[in-house]
Amino acid sequence: MKEMNVGYERRVQLGRVKKTFMIVMAVAALFASSLLLLGCYEPSPLYGSWADNSGNKISFINDGTFVAKIKSVMGTAVSYEGDYSVIDNVLVFSVKDPSYTVTTEWDIRGAMLYLEWLGSDKQTVSLTLYHTAR
Repeated sequence: MKEMNVGYERRVQLGRVKKTFMIVMAVAALFASSLLLLGCYEPSPLYGSWADNSGNKISFINDGTFVAKIKSVMGTAVSYEGDYSVIDNVLVFSVKDPSYTVTTEWDIRGAMLYLEWLGSDKQTVSLTLYHTAR
């Protein structure tokens, strides 16, 4: 009778080990799949606010819109807003009022954004903006 209890206890213990192993494997698979899904998402480095010491400022919002205050060549600050899109290193601003499009190359080096802005007066302003907020 004692031998039967030993065999039964071993089967129960083996069942517990298998169950624990399956739980550990399920948690590991869940963790690995969540890393895979989260690892594929890469937020745009443009999100947030960018400004310089001259009063120029551009804020990129994650819904694809922007607001900006850019000083013209004459020194007058002009406010802009609209939509933007990014294709590789090309940034396309669709300004709402007055309605026109600014297409420019952009580059980020460290915490600085380099781009050229075409103002509503059709003058180009070279900007070097610092990342001030996310």
